[in-house]
Amino acid sequence: MTAANNDHVNWLVQQSMLHAARQRARLYSGQGRLWQQPYAHTRPRDASALSSVWFTAYPASIVTREDGTVLEALGDESLWHALSKIGIQGIHNGPLKKSGGLSGTEHTPTIDGNFDRISFDIDPQLGTEAQLQALTRMAAAHNAVIIDDVIPSHTGKGADFRLAEMAYEDYPGLYHMVEIREEDWPLLPDVAEGRDAQNLSPLQVDALRDKHYIVGQLQRVIFFEPGVKETDWSATPVVVGVDGKPRRWVYLHYFKEGQPSLNWLDPSFAAQQMIIGDALHAIDVMGAKILRLDANGFLGVERKLDGTAWSESHPLSITGNQLLGGAIRKAGGFSFQELNLTVDDIASMSHGGADLSYDFITRPAYQHALLMGDTEFLRLMLRQMHSLGIDPGSLIHALQNHDELTLELVHFWTLHAHDTFLFQGQTFPGNILREHIREQMYERLTGEHAPYNLKFVTNGVSCTTASIITAALGIRDLEAITAADIQQIRQIHLLLVMYNAMQPGVFALSGWDLVGALPLAAEEVAHLMADGDTRWIHRGAYDLVDLNPDAELSAGQMPRSKSLYGSLNSQLQDPDSFASQLQKILAVRRAYDIAASRQILVPDVEHPGLLIMVHELPAGKGTQITALNFGATPITETLHLPDIAPGPVVDIINERVEGDLTAEGEFTITLDAYEGLALRVVSSTPM
Repeated sequence: MTAANNDHVNWLVQQSMLHAARQRARLYSGQGRLWQQPYAHTRPRDASALSSVWFTAYPASIVTREDGTVLEALGDESLWHALSKIGIQGIHNGPLKKSGGLSGTEHTPTIDGNFDRISFDIDPQLGTEAQLQALTRMAAAHNAVIIDDVIPSHTGKGADFRLAEMAYEDYPGLYHMVEIREEDWPLLPDVAEGRDAQNLSPLQVDALRDKHYIVGQLQRVIFFEPGVKETDWSATPVVVGVDGKPRRWVYLHYFKEGQPSLNWLDPSFAAQQMIIGDALHAIDVMGAKILRLDANGFLGVERKLDGTAWSESHPLSITGNQLLGGAIRKAGGFSFQELNLTVDDIASMSHGGADLSYDFITRPAYQHALLMGDTEFLRLMLRQMHSLGIDPGSLIHALQNHDELTLELVHFWTLHAHDTFLFQGQTFPGNILREHIREQMYERLTGEHAPYNLKFVTNGVSCTTASIITAALGIRDLEAITAADIQQIRQIHLLLVMYNAMQPGVFALSGWDLVGALPLAAEEVAHLMADGDTRWIHRGAYDLVDLNPDAELSAGQMPRSKSLYGSLNSQLQDPDSFASQLQKILAVRRAYDIAASRQILVPDVEHPGLLIMVHELPAGKGTQITALNFGATPITETLHLPDIAPGPVVDIINERVEGDLTAEGEFTITLDAYEGLALRVVSSTPM
């Protein structure tokens, strides 16, 4: 290796995350600090007690002051005055660390909103470490915590991947990458000039499997796009290693080509070193109290004896999460997982792994209830959750986030494809039920009925919460929305808030929810969607507290989305606004400690649009009933609620008596179209 090459390799090592993690480990090894906290078991209710209402930001969409940074905007005192007034107890910033890749010594930009991490350093386009620390102090001053990200399944193509391609020390052990012998290079696709990889076709993957290089085609291709990503494997061009040997590699990427997957069972254990180092850095340097484990269900892949690849529900994901979740608890933090897997897998992953899980179980189901005016599928999913031992208090019940509305319904596709489910008076195999629900939702949410929402490959729909509601209301033209329409959209948006906030666990909502954002027109972000990633339409810019009202773009160059509700400044002056009504709901949630309640009953109902959830409040505060009408017609129905002490039933948000629960457990409820009530049974029986 020449002196110039040696200098470049040394420079790459200094830039690498594995090197940074090894340096950080020296601060903990041999110290008593990591023995002060219990870590073996998850503590979901301790995590939600720390912070049970989250604002989920998205850095690329934040409008900043003129010449200001995203971190300055997120730490702005006027923003925190508004968030605190509403009842926010935590801010999930989204990934803030430098991402993208390296071409030589030149940084290439992120391809997935900073989810392709290449460094532990703050992305300089988002701000500085000092500005992050100021944000942490501002949040603490308003009794809120910082929530950050760890990405255990992949990196970007930064220094670590470039060193792996050059076969430097144990860096190839970081990734699911395999060196292909030169005589087999004809099996690989050509890599066009100017590119650093080429996706393999299914036939090429099969050929390499038959040559015993790789495990073959995975059980599903996430982000499948013809001509762009047809398999989860890509090949590098010829790369000259530090030993002077030319090599071509094939590497796994569950997600995009620029997100090579990490290998969690390599003898080097390099991936564990790097990711645990990243987590400790987030806690101790970035001030995070809770960490998201992004895409942490994809840590294991193997070739089974029958020759097929096993990449879903793999035990290594559970083991890896136990290691990572335990290390975070050892350091005094908590973690949550954002997993779109079967309900069984979410339950398994929660044992010793992340403390909280994102509610992908009922999220598409409550949106189906709204679109169809029928809660039967939602009740089915709530009961699946309970039957498989998942406590709703361990879940993050969310409105919009940066991702698509997932319609994969993995629970009915893999493990339960041939199990039978009773739905609408008929018995369906899981895979048929899945297709039925998907067809209904795609028809209502996209195409002729709602052309402003777009399909996201085979995964789901790119849309905002507001544009799900407009689709449910049959609004085809977003430019034709009237003041009366906005009032009805706001009412339904608050109904969805109540579904999520009026049950145990964490409630999360985004900036797009707070301003009532509509999707961007596809042509505004066409340059970002060349790889088929339509999610950019629902990531429009927003300005929560009028930091820069005239700005047409965010600091991340996202066009400003149309806002139905306006900024928080204006909303909090109007008692009927979305933010003011949200404030009332969250105040009741906090007063009765609904986050710490226990869901004890999801009863059958007669009216298709009605959902009832019954909760036992903590500290002897009695019984709470969340009653929601997902339909367009008023409801009057007598509920049958056995084993609940009788007494007056009070609307705890509007502070009025709604009637009485009889000794026989009967109560007649009346709801207007799209109305939600939070009720409490005031029992005269001592608790």
